[in-house]
Amino acid sequence: MAGAKGARQDVTDARRIVVKIGSSSLTTAAGGLDADRVDALVDVLAKHQDKEIVLVSSGAIAAGLAPLGLERRPRDLARQQAAASVGQGLLVARYTASFARYGRRVGQVLLTSDDTSRRAHYRNAYRTLDQLLAMGAVPIVNENDTVATDEIRFGDNDRLAALVAHLVRADLLILLSDVDGLYDGDPSLPGTSRIAEVRGPEDLEGVSIGSAGKSGVGTGGMVTKVEAARIAAAAGTPVVLTSAVHAADALAGAPTGTHFLRTGRRSADRLLWLAHASTPQGALVLDDGAVQAVVDRHSSLLPAGIASVEGEFSAGDPVELRDGGGRAVARGLVNFDAREIPRLMGRSTRDLARELGPAYEREVVHRDDLVLLHH
Repeated sequence: MAGAKGARQDVTDARRIVVKIGSSSLTTAAGGLDADRVDALVDVLAKHQDKEIVLVSSGAIAAGLAPLGLERRPRDLARQQAAASVGQGLLVARYTASFARYGRRVGQVLLTSDDTSRRAHYRNAYRTLDQLLAMGAVPIVNENDTVATDEIRFGDNDRLAALVAHLVRADLLILLSDVDGLYDGDPSLPGTSRIAEVRGPEDLEGVSIGSAGKSGVGTGGMVTKVEAARIAAAAGTPVVLTSAVHAADALAGAPTGTHFLRTGRRSADRLLWLAHASTPQGALVLDDGAVQAVVDRHSSLLPAGIASVEGEFSAGDPVELRDGGGRAVARGLVNFDAREIPRLMGRSTRDLARELGPAYEREVVHRDDLVLLHH
């Protein structure tokens, strides 16, 4: 990786970049949006006219607290959604005004995990983001908190950012928060030092990673940031994890924060989403032959190999594929509703087509819609 251009050539060479900013880096101590902090971030991003930048921004719920008379982030989902609804408009208005100082337009893109695991939604999200970038706009991405339920949430914008980086085929992911990198212990204690580079999972062995951030307005602590960095690096996107005040250095390839080198290659588009963003709506228990076919031969799952079905799900939903011992071996998008599957189980597609019609001569989960879970 090191070369004539400096230690982080993968960073300086990056043309399409996803930048994620946490709520704690955008809000005042009282919890409202801090216009100066937003402007400071935009000042850094707008300087890079030669780069395509997608901004994944937290802060909608935090921005909506004060206008609704809430003193702190509510615990219940309904009031979080109300705060997000009020705050998202304020957040985008602030970014719109800030980027306008540089003659740049912004576009709001709100995603749920459904948008990232279903094929048509996924393609649509990619086309929207790609078109915004082609037209010179800066997409401002957030989780669609106003409609997301606990079942369909990403849970934190760090993971969302990793998946957006994969979706738009980014060359780099920068995670900005209130911490200037990953440390080998509690950064507030003497004797701990910042980990400058992570080449693979073995570099993190024995590192204790703390949970929540200092501010209490966000949901993602260091654990979620490291997990997001791992997801992105494994999918072929390098990551820089640092604090918002070091954003300019991070984009310039300077040795700030923690640099996660890519550990894998870009994979088939949606499968990363299926593994990391989807919530299984049910499960199919496979017989031993089907487990072998799916895991070892990368085959589709046929009705003949299903021993039992669990949960309520519809065609197109993500489901877990389990072995006889109950261990999840794969995840996939199912082609039938849960109530249809019992009459298909254990039978050949040819028989089913003869009895029920040609629509039943197909896989329950196609291999293109299936991702193995490595244990």
